[in-house]
Amino acid sequence: MERTVTAIPSGAARGTARQATTHPQPHHNTGHPLRVAVIGGGPGGLYAAALLKRLDPERDITVWERNPPDSTFGFGVVLSDETLGGIEHADPEVHEALQQHFTRWDDIDIVHRDTRHTSTGHGFAALGRQRLLEILHARCRALGVALRFHTEAPDDLTRTHDLVIAADGVHSTTRETHADVFRPRVTAHRCRYIWLAADFPFDSFRFEIAETEHGVMQLHGYPYAPDASTVIVEMREEVWQTAGFDELDEAESIERCAKIFAEALRGRPLKSNNSTWTTFRTVVNDRWSHGNLVLLGDAAHTAHFSIGSGTKLAVEDALALAACLEERDTLPEALAAYEAERRPVVASTQRAARASLEWFENLGLYLDQPPRQFAFNLLTRSRRVTHDNLRLRDARFTESVEREFGCPPGTPPMFTPFRLRGLTLRNRVVVSPMDMYSAADGVPGDFHLVHLGARALGGAGLVMTEMVCVSEEGRITPGCAGLYTGRQAEAWKRITNFVHDRAPGTAIGVQLGHSGRKGSTKLMWEGMDEPLQEGNWSLVAPSALPYKGFSQTPRELSRAQLTDVREQFTASAVRAARAGFDLLELHCAHGYLLSGFLSPLTNRRTDAYGGTLDKRLRFPLEVFDAVRDVWPGERPMTVRISATDWAEGGTTAEDAVEIARAFATHGADAIDVSTGQVVADERPEFGRSYQTPFADRIRHTTGIPVIAVGAISSWDDVNSLILAGRTDLCALARPHLYDPHWTLHAAAEQDYTGPGATWPAPYRAGSRRPQTGRTDAPKPRLSLGSGGAQGG
Repeated sequence: MERTVTAIPSGAARGTARQATTHPQPHHNTGHPLRVAVIGGGPGGLYAAALLKRLDPERDITVWERNPPDSTFGFGVVLSDETLGGIEHADPEVHEALQQHFTRWDDIDIVHRDTRHTSTGHGFAALGRQRLLEILHARCRALGVALRFHTEAPDDLTRTHDLVIAADGVHSTTRETHADVFRPRVTAHRCRYIWLAADFPFDSFRFEIAETEHGVMQLHGYPYAPDASTVIVEMREEVWQTAGFDELDEAESIERCAKIFAEALRGRPLKSNNSTWTTFRTVVNDRWSHGNLVLLGDAAHTAHFSIGSGTKLAVEDALALAACLEERDTLPEALAAYEAERRPVVASTQRAARASLEWFENLGLYLDQPPRQFAFNLLTRSRRVTHDNLRLRDARFTESVEREFGCPPGTPPMFTPFRLRGLTLRNRVVVSPMDMYSAADGVPGDFHLVHLGARALGGAGLVMTEMVCVSEEGRITPGCAGLYTGRQAEAWKRITNFVHDRAPGTAIGVQLGHSGRKGSTKLMWEGMDEPLQEGNWSLVAPSALPYKGFSQTPRELSRAQLTDVREQFTASAVRAARAGFDLLELHCAHGYLLSGFLSPLTNRRTDAYGGTLDKRLRFPLEVFDAVRDVWPGERPMTVRISATDWAEGGTTAEDAVEIARAFATHGADAIDVSTGQVVADERPEFGRSYQTPFADRIRHTTGIPVIAVGAISSWDDVNSLILAGRTDLCALARPHLYDPHWTLHAAAEQDYTGPGATWPAPYRAGSRRPQTGRTDAPKPRLSLGSGGAQGG
């Protein structure tokens, strides 16, 4: 008889499913029915056992659980529609049992400073964690899975069984026993939380903020039964200690929490289940399998409860593992396929969870936001819920946020104007500086005219040049453009004239910089960061440290040379002003000369320009002041910084705030916030709009406008970041390489034809979006995992 299983691995996040159909099992070359041991009786381990037994009743499957059957942490579990779809295909009996016990609701309430904002259309379903375990216990017993409670798993399971599934949780003994193979990385975070319950059902998912004398605390609450709700209370470690929770026992902590959130709890008490204050730990493993041993669920990975994903991920792991075992002929192939399939999904979820976790860690930054913007910021904190899909779910709420922000009716946030000093940008889109390496003797030619002119015609509010070098020795490559001769300035004037004449409303800015130790290298496509084979020029830097092992070693700048460099910047700024640029950006990022002074990894000086952050800032600020003195007063100046070096001992996010504050004090009109590229051994944490949190922090700590950059690729992302108040402007690079008219196309895709999105007259006939391929299909609804909060 043919058997089927549908797993929701990589497709889970996209709402798709993959069906694997098999015939009777090959038993993975064992010659007998597969013997399977499952370590850990949580939902993931139990569901894996049930699935594998259902697919082949001849399998010998045992679950080992050290605790009693009714022992569980937490109260409610939320499962997404995608996960439930996988369960329905794989095991209709379990799906039907779950359906009978779900509590469902649509609303999210955000309560802050005595004001409640409600967003609807989110579609939640939850049930009690104990009830979920009971359903899975019953299913396992009905299928013939042996459940051994109160029993430690034997040490020799990998020798006595064909497959061992380690589903023993975040503190997995199995994982730690083989840490040399799995290579786990466990990160503890800044907040303490406690998992409790109320004896009544909330009528929504509720976030409540309490500003106490000790600091900010928050409540995450949702119903999971007709007479019960999960309540999680969370706060930063220092708030927890200042409030005295570290000295309270369990009962006292619970009573204290009930008093703090008495209004949300309707004066009702809270109850616990051996609840303790704990710190969330993010678990990442380099490998998930070792021989016939495989990790599943929290043993392999964790994701913060604020996007509710723990049980969801574990159940989806079980679905994927079962499908891979069915599809592959050998166990090694099956385990490799399982990991290859699940790892990208988990990594994506962990990135979203990290963003959500850090948002709550830094909640105090946002308390003074306008109330509706605060609510929108919370809902979109993980970047998975965006302006566009929130508008589809709850147009009334989203429009109220837009009105509060100042968007005219029907105007997307990205098409609202923004003023910097005497310059008003018609929209919030910036064409980010992108090195083209196509100049001759520093002179921009026809390529630059077409490149920058096309993007100016494409509708962005501000088009930035590549890094324009202030001296011949300050070039990165022989193809870099400059502003150290009059001929170069005249060539740039040709370009700015074209932009002003043919793309009225678009501003053009110049980014001035000096390569420092990263100069005298080949063109990017000939060998990025590789030294020239001939024609090299000598390099200078704050300290005599090469960028890479094979790089040229620079000379440490003397005091006289510092003066020369400063004068090179001012001379270039004067030429830039005469060339007609509307804005000037000082490049203090990416390991180039001025950036090299800021980072402790590249500045080892012992004079007045090295050591403490104040001293490392001294020369970049001297250059900024000198440039600001010669740059026209009505024209804005911005500064690009690397907000972190992504390397131990380098610039930190806290340093970046002080660097930004220093430049703002000296007159910077905005900070362009990038990261990294300062040292070769960096370890960046890439992901969608991954650099935005650094800009967000600077904006809300210092009050200075910021430009966010880095993996921002969609107009929906731009609208979301602007409306949430995480940035003032969004700079996009690769999207503008792919589509010079990215901004105007974004307007067309949003059916927007108003101010800030004016098509050049010769292109106006093409301003209407072609109808072929258009879809008005609704976006997927919000999906949650277990135990936690809205999956923003």
